[in-house]
Amino acid sequence: MKLLRVGAVGAERPALLDGGGVLRDLSGLVADIDGGLLADDAALGRIREAAEAGELPVLDADGVRIGAPLARIGKVVCIGLNYHDHARETGAEPPAEPVIFFKAADTVVGPYDTVLVPRGSTRTDWEVELAVVIGRTARYLESREEALAHVAGYAVAHDVSEREFQIERGGTWDKGKNCETFNPLGPWLVTADEVPDPQALPLKLWVNGELKQDGTTAEQIFPVAEVVRYVSQFMTLYPGDVINTGTPAGVALGQPEPKPYLRAGDVVELEIEGLGRQRQELKQA
Repeated sequence: MKLLRVGAVGAERPALLDGGGVLRDLSGLVADIDGGLLADDAALGRIREAAEAGELPVLDADGVRIGAPLARIGKVVCIGLNYHDHARETGAEPPAEPVIFFKAADTVVGPYDTVLVPRGSTRTDWEVELAVVIGRTARYLESREEALAHVAGYAVAHDVSEREFQIERGGTWDKGKNCETFNPLGPWLVTADEVPDPQALPLKLWVNGELKQDGTTAEQIFPVAEVVRYVSQFMTLYPGDVINTGTPAGVALGQPEPKPYLRAGDVVELEIEGLGRQRQELKQA
């Protein structure tokens, strides 16, 4: 299933995109798309049955805003330097274990919402990423198979980063990762049954129409199952938590000088095959 949330900021309603590309209203069945729903097999079953029976009302999609497909996110766990080609382009050694950092849940915005260039920024960068959405409480998982059983679904994430804040301003990476609007998510949460192999997903990103990133999750140093298993050794993952699993080569940081960092007025588009496409115009904060 392709689950999403539509409407004005703070007033989104749950919806489903059916196999024919028609937007369907879920508000008669569930209150929202959140961790509580993802952990409720019976509720998900009712949505699936209603969709298959053609019982869900049609929503007028004209002009409607698409929000982030998940409400009340608990935490956004991010994995750094997780693609072989990205490590090479930045001159970094592939990590021996996954690099973990966090984004605050309030950085998450809709897939077509404005992204703000922070005040004083000269090195705002792009990163297309596969987001993993947790559907069952996960702690101390023992195997990759068990890890995948705890995944509710997948989405497109844009891990926007400010490289000077991240690398040159001291401390951890968090300064360059948590600026407002720095995690567009969606357009859909695609349930795990529709993604049989998360290591076979092409990812692409364009800036002002120019292709910048063209990769595949097959290049991940630590595959999705291992990432979920590994993270569960250090923290409890709850339904509705999100893991951003890293970005392939092609970011501005890895390109020759002068590096083409983002500016107000730029347009970024990104997609992952089967998971949908995003588009953001950048404006000054």
